[in-house]
Amino acid sequence: MTITFLLNGESVSLDRVPPTRTLLDWLREERRLTGTKEGCNEGDCGACTVIVTDAAGARALNACILFLPQLHGRAVRTVEGVSGPNGELHPVQQALIDHHGSQCGFCTPGIVMSLVAAHLSGRTDFDDVLAGNLCRCTGYAPIIRAARAAAREPVPDWMRADQSFLLPQISRGEGAARGAEPPMHARCPRNADELADIFAAHPGATLVAGATDVGLWVTKALRDIEPVIFLGGCDDLKSIEITDRTVRIGAMADMNAVRAAVADLHPSYAEMIRRFASEQVRGAATIGGNIANGSPIGDNPPALIALGATLHLRRGDERRSLPLEDFFIDYGKQDRRAGEFVEAVSFPRQPDRLRCYKLSKRFDQDISAVCGAFNIRVEDGRVAQARIAFGGMAAIPKRARAVEAALIERPWNQDTIHAALPAFAEDFAPISDMRASAGYRLGAAQAMLERCFAEDLGEPASVLEVQP
Repeated sequence: MTITFLLNGESVSLDRVPPTRTLLDWLREERRLTGTKEGCNEGDCGACTVIVTDAAGARALNACILFLPQLHGRAVRTVEGVSGPNGELHPVQQALIDHHGSQCGFCTPGIVMSLVAAHLSGRTDFDDVLAGNLCRCTGYAPIIRAARAAAREPVPDWMRADQSFLLPQISRGEGAARGAEPPMHARCPRNADELADIFAAHPGATLVAGATDVGLWVTKALRDIEPVIFLGGCDDLKSIEITDRTVRIGAMADMNAVRAAVADLHPSYAEMIRRFASEQVRGAATIGGNIANGSPIGDNPPALIALGATLHLRRGDERRSLPLEDFFIDYGKQDRRAGEFVEAVSFPRQPDRLRCYKLSKRFDQDISAVCGAFNIRVEDGRVAQARIAFGGMAAIPKRARAVEAALIERPWNQDTIHAALPAFAEDFAPISDMRASAGYRLGAAQAMLERCFAEDLGEPASVLEVQP
């Protein structure tokens, strides 16, 4: 297969590369661009951060879980490519020097790339921008000072080149990267129709969306996942449509796009997405992938189930829809047939009553011990409707139907809340693992209901708001 992309402003064509070779390995081993560091090799530390630009703009992504075919038709910048043509330092590089933002330097290239990506887009929310870049030497104070100083400087002309030269130089989605050679090792369909045809013919293939989960199958589990179908070229699966009645999110919409789409509709859900993962991971991870992997601790399904979401599936020309909660059958088992893929997820447009609570050992960018979502409608002081769902409490994302029944048609008051708490044990029998004990999970889920009630009364209930 042939893959074509821009690397630091120069066109690159690769023939017959393994479809699961990561950008990080290729940069370091083939191009000797060793500024991009290997740290965790699973997308957590940010030492391997690069900038990838396509028609949608520039994003900071983790090179360690980015497969080379995902770059076809895009532009890549490494830390070696952010200085000017005559060696001029980028404002971010100069500011980090001036403000002593580096000590051992191992993490610094990734920090530079995250801040350069923010500088390109004019972002100044540096705590969020750097949440996926770990530094254990300097501490973040001088790094933040450097980021603020660099933000006052204009974007260098050379950093705009990738966007302006991207489309003329590279025909996105065309060429041999579509994978016409037999036997099929990898394909890059250009739309959902091509995907449907290819996946129907090769139902055993591995679908790769953002590779934030599948990438670890290769880098950590050392699995052979070929043949592979890369979905990045299916732009028709990236659309988000919001009408007066429905919100429909394409399966390939990344989590940053989802967050932006729901920010005004359901702010609590958007805030949970902010904590869901780093900027680099959210820029690659897709909502369809988060649902389709069926993880019992996936953070999107509880919120979507609480919103009454419907999942839309496709196999060939056949489409079907089902309530999202019915998609999850058992641990590692979903209602998805061979050759069938997630096309979109939708939920009714509704007044915002959703509250999402993510409990994890680390506040940002960590796997949930418990994730709860509450959508409770109160009319005339009584609970008219309740949809409550949890992740981390069972082998699948699951509704708390007994808890819902204990609330509906009862007064919305403290007595009802206390009376409903024993129902959690009817709905869930959680396990103990490295993240939490069974008893802790059950108690935490009960406390989330009490928090939901307290917040509805306007009482401070967030750890970010309660003051000693």
